[in-house]
Amino acid sequence: MSEEKNLNNLNASEKAVNKAEKAKKKSKNKKGKDSSLKAFLKSRKARHGSVAIGIVIAVVAVVIVLNIICSLLVDRFPNIKIDMTANGSYALQEDTVDYVSHLSKDVKVTILMNKDDFESGGTYMVQAVNLLEKMESGSNGKLKLDYVDLTQNPTFTSKYSDVEWTNSSANYLMVVECGEQYKVLTLNDCFEYDEETYYYYGSLQITGSTVEQSVVTSILNVTTEDKVVVDMITGNNEQDYSAIKTLLEKNAYQVNEISLTTQDVEEDATVALLFAPSVDLDEQTVAKLSKWLDNDGKYGKTLFYVPTADMPSTPNLDELLNEWGMSVDNGYVFETSGDHLVSGSSPYAFLVDYTDYYTTGLKNASIPVVVSDSHAINVKDESKAHAILNTSTKAGIYPLDVEENWDYNDAITGEPICVAAEGIKSNTDEQESKLVVFGSYIMFNSNIMSFNSYNNSAYLMNVVNTVSGKDSIEITIETKSMESTELGVSDVATRSVIMVIFVIIVPIAVIVIGIVFWIRRRNK
Repeated sequence: MSEEKNLNNLNASEKAVNKAEKAKKKSKNKKGKDSSLKAFLKSRKARHGSVAIGIVIAVVAVVIVLNIICSLLVDRFPNIKIDMTANGSYALQEDTVDYVSHLSKDVKVTILMNKDDFESGGTYMVQAVNLLEKMESGSNGKLKLDYVDLTQNPTFTSKYSDVEWTNSSANYLMVVECGEQYKVLTLNDCFEYDEETYYYYGSLQITGSTVEQSVVTSILNVTTEDKVVVDMITGNNEQDYSAIKTLLEKNAYQVNEISLTTQDVEEDATVALLFAPSVDLDEQTVAKLSKWLDNDGKYGKTLFYVPTADMPSTPNLDELLNEWGMSVDNGYVFETSGDHLVSGSSPYAFLVDYTDYYTTGLKNASIPVVVSDSHAINVKDESKAHAILNTSTKAGIYPLDVEENWDYNDAITGEPICVAAEGIKSNTDEQESKLVVFGSYIMFNSNIMSFNSYNNSAYLMNVVNTVSGKDSIEITIETKSMESTELGVSDVATRSVIMVIFVIIVPIAVIVIGIVFWIRRRNK
């Protein structure tokens, strides 16, 4: 019994010893681990690793913060956005920047849908929003941009009673307003698109944006209170004058169409335009024009007359012109000077020279005016009339009744030929009425007037502004296209420099810096 008790005591002692040894070993392992962790944390590897991690975290944090700050700044100040497209797709043109920065009246531009829906229409809509936001930012608080969803606010259109809102094909896009005056712009006003694709497939493929110019000219219209009235004389089988009408309306003129067979020229009209009639005016109509120009001796009126290319016999109009010291030659003017000929065109399409009249007020008098199929304007009485546009000294006139042995060299007299002139009558108060004649009606068609390389539209507006006593606000804004997506670098040398910097120099510099840091860390 005693031996059994001793055996049990021995087993208990061994178990206690084993347990103590295990606890000691465990404690030793724990101390080893703790010392190893401390050693690792104190090691160079740990120190450099933690620094690297800290730097990465710091850089990421800085990038995130900078991105947030830049986003807030861009939203608050849209003009700080940098446009790097080749054609400045997202940048306002100089004329726009200058015009909106000098607005004196409060203007509101309302897009007729919410912003998200508008921008979802594609890149051109995003571009439009960018341009409008920059206009708002640069207007010194005078222009406000807003969005109205007509599906949520159907009564919004009720105050614009002159607009046919039920016409779904009009595609109304935005409203530009100032006080009681407003102008509603459609999709056609703001964008150019492939009409053939739209006609055949019903899909809208936008090719260019005219938002900037449409909004600016609309602002000009709604901020002008007393518009100069221009009467377009109709009913004489005239040529298409829509380009001139559109140009005048965009420049804040009130254009009315009248027929002198049933009406008189309006008393409040400052300017009247007889554009390329295919028939002669009757005596009664000519008498109405003369009476209006005389204005009971007060003068202050201007009639623009542009003959058609294929001139009919016009004895009554000829008599009117004769009273103002001018006549129109029925032959066609041709040009032989290489400096005046238009590349790829016939000698009947050419550039003309300005005289001393109507160049003051032109934004750029170095840009030429081009004419085509023009008649010569003969100044018969220099005390009454003078030339305002001339050919070179190497031009001639091709007569309609040309003889068989006609030689164009014989038609060149060495003197410039007048292709535009004006006659003037004045009273003792130095008030003047004018009859301005342009020999070419083609110079005012929509294609030529849209070319910024020619001064046709600017020159016409300068003449109209001058004779009507209206301040000249020449705004030339080009259509914007999104087709060019490359950076705005066009010359080969600059492109080569950029390629060398970013393709060769920068990568090599990064590799060299990396090697230097690796060697330095390894040798520590």
